[in-house]
Order: sequence, then C-alpha cells, then structure tokens
Amino acid sequence: MSETRATALQLCPFSAYFEAALRERFDVARWYALGEREQASWLQSHAPAVRAVITGGHLGCSNALMSALSALGIIAINGVGTDKVDLALARSRGVRVSSTPGVPTQDVADLAIGLIIGLLRAIPAGDAHVRSGAWEQGDRPLARKVSGRRFGIVGLGQIGQAIAARLAALGPVAYTSPRRKDVPYEYHAELLTLAQAADVLVLACTANASTRQLIDGRVLDALGPEGYLINVARGSVVDEAALIAALESGRLAGAALDVFDDEPHVPQSLRTSPKVVLTPHTASATVETRTRMADVLLKDLDAFLNAKV
Repeated sequence: MSETRATALQLCPFSAYFEAALRERFDVARWYALGEREQASWLQSHAPAVRAVITGGHLGCSNALMSALSALGIIAINGVGTDKVDLALARSRGVRVSSTPGVPTQDVADLAIGLIIGLLRAIPAGDAHVRSGAWEQGDRPLARKVSGRRFGIVGLGQIGQAIAARLAALGPVAYTSPRRKDVPYEYHAELLTLAQAADVLVLACTANASTRQLIDGRVLDALGPEGYLINVARGSVVDEAALIAALESGRLAGAALDVFDDEPHVPQSLRTSPKVVLTPHTASATVETRTRMADVLLKDLDAFLNAKV
C-alpha cells in the first residue's frame, strides 16, 4: 500500500460510484472480503495506517475493531443510524462519526408504502402465483383493502413524517413519539394505545437502548389478529421471537420487514411464513439516493483529510 495516502477500512460493499471515489482518496482495504484469520493478520501489519472506517448503518464499527485502530480518525456510515457505533467510545478516542441524516428519507417512506400495499394486497404471493403457473389451476384467496385503514406510526421524525404524508391519502394517521409534534395527526402518548387504535403499525423510530425490543408481545397483542406490522426502522426495535409467535398463533395478521435483528441472518420461520413480506434492508437502495449518500460522506471524508488530523 502507498506510504503517502491514508488507509481506509471498508467494512461492506458499496456502489461502484462510491467505491471508485474512495479509491481516489485512500488506500482501501476490503475488510469484508477477508476471513477471520486474514483479518487478524491484516490488523497486525496494517492497523496503525488506518485513518478511516467506511461502513454501513447495519454494521457500524465494533468496539474491538475501533480499539485496534490506534490512528483511526473517522467512521463514515453510509446510512442514517449510528446505533451500531459506540459514540461514547468514539468521542473518548477523538474519532469523528459521520452519517447521512435526511438523505434517505423519501426513499424509506416510499418503501414503507410499498410494503404496506404489498403485504395487504399480497403482491409478492400474487407474483409467485402467476410465475409458477398456479393461476391456471385457480385464483388466489382474496387480499385485504388498503384504503380506509387506520395507520399508526411509531416515531415521527423526518422519515415518520414523510410516511405520514403519504399515508394520509389512504386513511387516518396517528402517531406516538417522545413529544407531541405540530402535525395534523392524532397523538398517542402511549405505544399500547396507538397499537390498539391502529390496523397497520409502521415503525420509523430511532434504534437505541430505549427502543430495543420496543415492539414486544404486549404491543403485538394490542395490534391484534387483524393488525399488520411494518418495520423500516431497525431490526432491534422488534422482539423477533414474540413476532414469530404472534404470526404463528394467529394473534397478528401479517408483517412486512425491511430490517432484522441479526442481518443478514433472518429466522427460518420468517423466511417461510406466508404472512410475511421481506426485503433485504433496501429502504435507501436507489441509484439516486445512494449517490447522494456517497456525496455527503465524501464531503465529510475530504474535510477530514484536508484537516490532516
């Protein structure tokens, strides 16, 4: 590797555009392409040269890796959430943490609406029915109506408000959030009362210690056997075991999930359930938004490199 350029540790694949721009600025090491033994060997030889970690919001940067990089100056997260980075440790080490807040908002909201319609109207199952030739043997069971449903949103930040604006055309919207907002939607101070009042509960809240497994068996029971759960927040917000139990017992009608607790590992029972629609954490995965996200991070990385800190 070059002695004149800083080294960046890339923890997951990115778009060709972003990766090319990173290579223009750094000697890039693809950490995700190395096995465990190779990673340990690489650290022994190259750790002192690493100035930047480039990662995804679903991965962050572990404390062990952060601590092993003595010269680390910045962790650039290609996403909104910083829940996978120990911010206190980064602060104590003088490591900047950069992310892309606000950039994926519209795409995440779009996907949330797509998941709602896809789940209630059984679009993935209908697609499979046609492709498999099963339509020739008969029609599928009737789906459920979307318009007129009561929608509840957990977390009314930028993404939650973008989702609410779209849903307002379909039916009444209510929300819960740490504080009441100046919005034309019904406010519920308690999550349980929102779940009781909603047909479709959409998760758009921040992932942190206070929201871990926020959606537990009690919330799912409040949503009820005719209710649907949509998650475009973080997998950690949902108690997956409780969700699986509610789906299998008929205490919940269905779920559409873009995020999972142990990505990319998804429980078999979710992958095989006919009541579930799944996407692989792709809420921000459009060419346009990923390009904008890359540009935001590149600006932060350039500022870091130019400061020579």
